[in-house]
Amino acid sequence: MKYFLSILFVFFLWTTSSAQKPRARDIGIPFNGTPGKYNAITDVHGVEVGYSTIISGNGKNIRGQGPVRTGVTAILPRGHHNNPVYANWYTLNGNGEMTGTTWVTESGFLEGPIMITNTNSVGVVRDAVLKWYVKTGWYKEDFWYTYPVVAETYDGFLNDIYGFHVKEENAFEALDSAKTGFIKEGNVGGGTGMMCLGFKGGTGTASRVVKLKDSVYTVGVLVQSNFGGKRNLTIAGVPVGKELKDTLNYIFKAPPSYQPGDGSIIVVVATDAPLLPHQLKRIAARVPLGVGIVGGRGENGSGDIFIAFSTANPTAFKREGFTKIDELANDWINPLFDATVQAVEEAIINAMVAAETMEGINGNKAFALPHKLVTDVLKKYNRIK
Repeated sequence: MKYFLSILFVFFLWTTSSAQKPRARDIGIPFNGTPGKYNAITDVHGVEVGYSTIISGNGKNIRGQGPVRTGVTAILPRGHHNNPVYANWYTLNGNGEMTGTTWVTESGFLEGPIMITNTNSVGVVRDAVLKWYVKTGWYKEDFWYTYPVVAETYDGFLNDIYGFHVKEENAFEALDSAKTGFIKEGNVGGGTGMMCLGFKGGTGTASRVVKLKDSVYTVGVLVQSNFGGKRNLTIAGVPVGKELKDTLNYIFKAPPSYQPGDGSIIVVVATDAPLLPHQLKRIAARVPLGVGIVGGRGENGSGDIFIAFSTANPTAFKREGFTKIDELANDWINPLFDATVQAVEEAIINAMVAAETMEGINGNKAFALPHKLVTDVLKKYNRIK
């Protein structure tokens, strides 16, 4: 029995470790700042993330049949608990979509989850969120209205995007499976069929812990990375894209309108620092600095849209009357700006490090970031030993 339990324990460790893919720090890539326990958006207490990943078929694209390489990601600011959070958003280049943002800016509140999927599935996911509210009793009132926040990036080079494979049940799966702790990265959820900076992209996350006087706060980031040209890929300050320009290039027949750098990135920033909506707009406006560090340029064909929320002030949202809230002084906000930029940079690289080579429709292929070649380049530039 003792021997059996030992074997079972070893198997548990093996399955647990094998489920967690290598991350950027695991292969030696250096970053600034101090990450949280999970180095993920879920380091912000209460935040939960869930996925629905849809992968099926190979070969020629037959519309409606596949191959399918897509999914849905759900971010719940306070988990499965309806309590709106202060929020705001910002766009670097608007060739994309994030629904519900007009009311976020007008009201100052995010009233539900943030969903991310592919470009053609925004509508079905938006409608599914409303049905999920009804199914779960999210709103206790008999009469209510809300504007779901659903964002997208385009996965049509690898996915049968005009086959409309994301269904209501996929949005339900992402919402119902949302959890805290370690979360998967790479080819998962809405990031399944995405490409980034010349290699396979997808879903990535990171966090930073910041001390302000006697208080400690966390900034967490989740990205859906599908942007940028390989020529601009920069890792730890090193022009990795230029060094690997002749290595593992995309395999696909580009349409006449395609330009290197076309694509999009959605970034969700969470913090437990007591920030008000106008301050969260400032946080979201710092996201492009992190995107730019790794090689994003906000190209004409890219939808670069970002949203930030704070889980502080849990009694802020009221239907009537007055409330008392905490607010961080603007003169103390700079470390949170730094944390945002650092976490965005690392989350994007984490997405690329975790992503695996994927072949999609018509034999189109995006190759995984080659870990060994990347570290060799970093050594060449004396960024690592």
